[in-house]
This record gives sequence, structure tokens and C-alpha cells, in this order.
Amino acid sequence: MAEPVSKPARRVSDDPPPPRADDFPGCREVRIPRDEIEDYEGRIEYWDARNEAAFIAEPTTTFHEYGARRLTRLMALIGMRRGAAITVVGSADLVVRDGKSHRRVMQADESVYLRTADAPEDRWIEAGVHRLPDVVLEVDYSTDARRYKLGVYESWGFPEVWIEVPDTGWRYRPKNRGATLTIHVLEGGRYVEAPSSRAFPGWTAAEIHRALNETEPSAETVEIARRVADALAASGGTGPDDDPLLRQERAEGREKGRVEGRAEGHAEGRVDERLDIVRSAVADAFAARSLAITPSLRSWLDEADPALDAVELIRLAWECRDANDFLRRAS
Repeated sequence: MAEPVSKPARRVSDDPPPPRADDFPGCREVRIPRDEIEDYEGRIEYWDARNEAAFIAEPTTTFHEYGARRLTRLMALIGMRRGAAITVVGSADLVVRDGKSHRRVMQADESVYLRTADAPEDRWIEAGVHRLPDVVLEVDYSTDARRYKLGVYESWGFPEVWIEVPDTGWRYRPKNRGATLTIHVLEGGRYVEAPSSRAFPGWTAAEIHRALNETEPSAETVEIARRVADALAASGGTGPDDDPLLRQERAEGREKGRVEGRAEGHAEGRVDERLDIVRSAVADAFAARSLAITPSLRSWLDEADPALDAVELIRLAWECRDANDFLRRAS
């Protein structure tokens, strides 16, 4: 397997000023002291040590969670087809530290690594230290990541951010925010909106949005996932046989095909053998009774239906008056 070259972590630039409450619509502001943030186990959008302010999105509805879980399912499908696992680490802490403690903390809804080896084995993902995720997903069911978080992702150097606004509405969502997914890719240190993913070649924003809003993957989404997986496999030198489960499934499928092929061949052989016995028995009966086998009878015997009763045909060959009588009674 050809491994892509791992990019060095990007140096962290200065962060934007501490946020205000209106920078995080759909969230409530709470204070979490600096000496408690590393042990905080709740779900937060953003925390800043400068004012110890944390912004928490509540409630965490099922509609908000569906999109993130569906992305995880899609990553599993693509990874299996590609033949190399894709790691999804959920809402792990994304942090900037001053060497001793956290300075900033963010949590995305999902963080995706195309290569499992790139995902850090640590309590958090530290910008400037760890390899950043290839893609992070923000589900704006009642929030708006564009207000503040997108600028932080940009300043920290995250290569690609997906912002999903689900089809299911919410009373707090501004009426001018339609259901859609936007892809933001980093170019020259600034985000530009792109029609398709850079990390997942050819996967368009519209296709991703549709997939994240399907209860079950449609046939179209599955085909798109296959297409994306094949593009990743081509660049990485992998394929379905590199996935342990698919390799076993494909091996079993090939073996089943061989077994069925042999069985079908044996069955066809037995049918041909049975028809040959019937033809020979009819010919022997006609010869013993000095009856002529006409061209019509010979043609009928050559194309005889295998489902006909062989015993009855042989009996009829000894009872019939001639070939025409045999054909009339056998048909």
C-alpha cells in the first residue's frame, strides 16, 4: 500500500478576540474556570481562557446528532470500499495550549482523519502539535458556526470544514438560513467556499448534504460513496480486498460461485445424460418393432423437454402404432 506523505502541523497564528454572546447564537454562556476545563466532560462549542467563557449548545437534539452519526456510517462504507479505514473521532477537544494548560478549546460535531495513523492517541487534538483532521463537520441545527468558529478554524489551520444546515427545521434558526451544506477549504491561509470536497475527491456539497439527511443511504448515495472510495483507493494504492471484512466476503462469494457453477454443470450433465438414455431407448424400441424413425420424430427427440416423464416415453415407444402416433400421444 502506498502511503501519502504526512503534512507537518501548521503553526498556530493569533486568535481572534474573545467572543461575545451574539457570536454563538443558539448557545448559552457559562463560566468554566481555567483549572477545571481539562476535566470538563460536557459538550461545548467554544471556551476561551481569557474570560473563562464557555458557550454551550442546548438542547442536544436527535436532529442535531443524526447528521454526525450518518457521517460516521458513510465513512465506514467509504473506508471499506477504499480498503483503508477512515477514523472519525467525534467531538473530541480541539485545543491550543500555552505549554501548561489550555488557552482555547473547541469541539466539532465530527472530526475525520483519512489515515488512522494520523489520528493522535491523546486526550485531545492540539493545534500546532498534532496532525489536524482532514475534515471537521459542524451541524448548525440551532447554531451558526460561521459567526465565530469558522474564523478560529481558519486561524488554527484546519484544512477543510463542512457546515451542515439540516433539512429538519428549528424554531431558533434564522429564516434566511436554508437547509444546505457548505464546504470551506483553506487556500493561502484563508477559507474559500468550494463546490466539492478536497479531502474526498469529487464528492459535492449537494451530495454530502443529501447523504447526511437520509434515514438510510439511498442507492444513489451508495453509488456516490463507491465512486469517492475508488478515487481514494486509486491515489492510495488500495482496494476492497485490503479490507478484512470485504476480503472475506468476496472470497466466500467467489467460492460460492464456483460451487454453484460446478453444481449447475453437474445438473446439466445429468439432464443431458437422461435425455440420451431416452433417445437410445426409443430408437431401440422402434428398431425392435421394425418401425421407422421419421425426421419429425428425430427432431422432436433432439429437442425433447427434460421435464417429460422418461419412463412414460419409453413405454409409449413400445405401444405406439408408428412415429406419428408416438408424437401425437407424447405432445
